[in-house]
Amino acid sequence: MATDRTELITRAEAWLAEDPDPETREELAALLAAGDADELAARFAGTLQFGTAGLRGELGAGPMRMNRSVVIRAAAGLAAYLKAQGQGSGLVVIGYDARHKSADFARDTAAVMVGAGLRAAVLPRPLPTPVLAFAIRHLGAVAGVEVTASHNPPRDNGYKVYLGDGSQIVPPADGEIAAEIAAIRSLADVPRPEAGWETLDDEVLRAYLARTDAVLTPGSPRDTRVVYTPMHGVGRDTLVAAFARAGFPAPTVVAEQAEPDPDFPTVAFPNPEEPGAMDLAFATARSVGADGGGVDIVIANDPDADRCAVAVPAPGTADGWRMLRGDEVGALLAAHLVSKQASGTFATTIVSSSLMSRIAAASSLPYEETLTGFKWLARVDGLRYAFEEALGYCVDPEGVRDKDGITAALLITELAAELKQSGRTLADLLDDLALEFGLHATDQLSVRVEDLTLIADAMRRLREAPPASLAGLTVTAADDLNKGTASLPPTDGLRYYLSGADGSGVEAARVVVRPSGTEPKLKCYLEIVVPVASAEGLPAARETAATVLAAVKDDLARALGI
Repeated sequence: MATDRTELITRAEAWLAEDPDPETREELAALLAAGDADELAARFAGTLQFGTAGLRGELGAGPMRMNRSVVIRAAAGLAAYLKAQGQGSGLVVIGYDARHKSADFARDTAAVMVGAGLRAAVLPRPLPTPVLAFAIRHLGAVAGVEVTASHNPPRDNGYKVYLGDGSQIVPPADGEIAAEIAAIRSLADVPRPEAGWETLDDEVLRAYLARTDAVLTPGSPRDTRVVYTPMHGVGRDTLVAAFARAGFPAPTVVAEQAEPDPDFPTVAFPNPEEPGAMDLAFATARSVGADGGGVDIVIANDPDADRCAVAVPAPGTADGWRMLRGDEVGALLAAHLVSKQASGTFATTIVSSSLMSRIAAASSLPYEETLTGFKWLARVDGLRYAFEEALGYCVDPEGVRDKDGITAALLITELAAELKQSGRTLADLLDDLALEFGLHATDQLSVRVEDLTLIADAMRRLREAPPASLAGLTVTAADDLNKGTASLPPTDGLRYYLSGADGSGVEAARVVVRPSGTEPKLKCYLEIVVPVASAEGLPAARETAATVLAAVKDDLARALGI
């Protein structure tokens, strides 16, 4: 035990000696002085793992935290990988959000790239992630880096890597970059000049904004009245500028959440999906409505503005508004693009609603499903539109091969305006889709844990004792996604297909269980399909779906043992 403690202190002191950041040096020195073995062990138990999500973790000193030392190693590993690919003189473009340390991490990345012989260009200020994804292709870069933790808690930051096609890394590139990172023995081996990179001006942003016009139909209605929140992130100025270019009325911005703030003071989690995150937006919408102006929809971006949340009026409810699920917005945008006679492949992920498969089939459009994440969706051949249930939508893949909360906001606002012109709403269109294709109701069982072994134990329990039924629905097929399928590479996940007995009111159901790739969560994605014969039958269908979804959740939680 004494040897372990001595080794731990030796490792921490070695890390301290080369840490370039005064703040984390002071933090680590204090832990060493206090002899806090538990905290030191937590920070030096291993290293943050670089994978298809890049890096993401809590800020702090040590190899298990996000800090300048970890970022410099990551940048050096990426540079070595690019040189091994014969791209050693190429351009790497770097973007960053407004979180703590983001600007420092961006500057360190630029210095490492220049020191390695590559060219580097940094976006002029904190900007939405889709601007970085656009800039890679626009500037002909060989790679891009976005410093962001998206919608994670304030204490986190992250490091997202794109290759020259403008899409996020996938295997084997992630493993090859990780190997290069692991090969770096000391920060002293990583040249970091004080200058030599370019800080871009607003030309890239102007080019991105000019591209956003392409998602709209010339001459379409533009009179939607919107309340908007950037949720203390970086989306406001870009979205407001895009709305102005498009000719939409200026959105009413939620004042308390308008400015970038890395502490996210008004929300527990800066994610529009989290309970309470939209409360201020709904209060603003009620206030604007009370003044007689009226509001048609509420829109939210997450802090790096690659996701888009939408809410619609819900008279008679406590808030007066209802958040649409990502699956609902995904189906609405798909239907809108079909009405525009879009051509190309429509794609979504295995955990998202299957409704789009029916929408695409009805219009004889190609359709594909991928593993979760836009790193996979962006690589679909002939892609025209992609969405995932976690509020991510790609409506202009030739411009941004990633989810884009700005262009998605434009397109859903155009759809709301077109419906408004004919006296209808987004909710009315959702009813139409349910009548034509069946009510596709989705929900999620999400369990956050402190101990990651609980997730591994739950997955093992399901594999050893798979359920034969859930909520009275028979499991008709099961896929262990660890083994991969004819169309999917291996991933840690389980998928169940279920069917209802005659008279159950349920046509089919699907359950996917997987560990989150970015958070300490086990996620279970549920879908129930209920046939609907007429508009009068919609309330009963929704009641049936809600009852069955709740029962599936209960049975699944018992099967997982959590």
